[in-house]
Amino acid sequence: MFTDDFKDQPYWWEAAPPEDARDAELPRSVDVLVIGSGYTGLHAALRTARAGRSTLVLEAEALGYGASSRNGGQVSTSIKPDFAALKRKYGEQLARGIIRDAQGSLDYLQSFITEEGIDCHLHVPGRFHGAHTARQYDKLASYVATLGDGIDTEAFLVPRAEQQAELGTDAYHGGIVFPKHASVHPALYHKGLRDVVRAAGAQMISHCRVTGIDRQAPGFRVSTARGVVMARRVIVATNGYSSGLTPWHQRRVIPIGSYIIATEELPKEVMDRLVPTNRVLSDTRKLVVYYRPSPDRKRILFGGRVSLKEMNPVVTGPRLKAMMVALFPELEAVKISHSWSGYVGYTFDTLMHCGQDDGLFYAMGYCGSGVGMASYLGMKIGLQAADDPAGETAFGKIPFPTRPFYTGNPWFLAPSVMVYRLRDRFDI
Repeated sequence: MFTDDFKDQPYWWEAAPPEDARDAELPRSVDVLVIGSGYTGLHAALRTARAGRSTLVLEAEALGYGASSRNGGQVSTSIKPDFAALKRKYGEQLARGIIRDAQGSLDYLQSFITEEGIDCHLHVPGRFHGAHTARQYDKLASYVATLGDGIDTEAFLVPRAEQQAELGTDAYHGGIVFPKHASVHPALYHKGLRDVVRAAGAQMISHCRVTGIDRQAPGFRVSTARGVVMARRVIVATNGYSSGLTPWHQRRVIPIGSYIIATEELPKEVMDRLVPTNRVLSDTRKLVVYYRPSPDRKRILFGGRVSLKEMNPVVTGPRLKAMMVALFPELEAVKISHSWSGYVGYTFDTLMHCGQDDGLFYAMGYCGSGVGMASYLGMKIGLQAADDPAGETAFGKIPFPTRPFYTGNPWFLAPSVMVYRLRDRFDI
């Protein structure tokens, strides 16, 4: 099942491992202190540093240890509810604002990587989203029929008879292509982002866990494992790794483990047959799966949720492989070279959120679509912390819900997974 050189850590770390930056001296005070060194925190730090604010990023682990170097590297417009659902809930004006921000996140990421010269294998191959039943294909067709009126994504249907041109499997009943969706090497993107943030003058310190945040005029007294820092403003950028440090955020974010495997290198003719278009890939199941070719087109990276509770990636790897083989039977004998996991920050309304409370800023809850949106909302919240009106976003105008008795432990996850499995099996 596993290669001789198997690793239970991200495939992406082969090219860009997390950075140990613990030796820097902790300053006594800063204008802005950012908690978390993922995409959100670094994009926020970049904007405050470029606005002339002294900026410090603190990370409990190595820089980039979390989801920013563990994800699948797929970039979409990030929004799960469609326009009709958003309009019913928030009204047309705010719904359009949410959609504009979602599309803006995709544009922002691509322009940022290009303008900053970050070498992270940015490609725009589009995404094929497969219908796992005929009924789901009909739903995709209805979705395409309602596009337009300023929210057109240029999506188009692929009927089952033409599916082989997109993907070498007969497991789907056709699908939909989103041609603007992109892919990156997530760890190389994070490494390049660190370089940009340093060049802007921000300081980053790893292995320096924040243990307390106390208001103390004119800002905050931030306690860490290495001492105390006074900060005028604090940005919480912890997403799926949020903790009791900020209980209000912890009650609103659901940490869900997502698991990924990388195959051993495959022959070119196999890759060309299975993924001829090089697109990023997903399907309509409630228990989400996502997969793609590696940037060098030598491996398949396959991810999803495969267990009722959090488990060792060595255990989940074979389960993911079984799901992959169900789509591509010819990969039965292929071995796993890497198997790993990371936490997704989910929310009760399946939307991302940002805002502030008298100098304490936050952006989080990307629901598995964080590459683009974490970058975008990190940028927006950084602008807000620098008093720039360009930081306004529709995601700061919607309530951030929680549920009674929820304190950050997703006790309901196992029964939810069981229900989703049944819904997927019986197309409910």
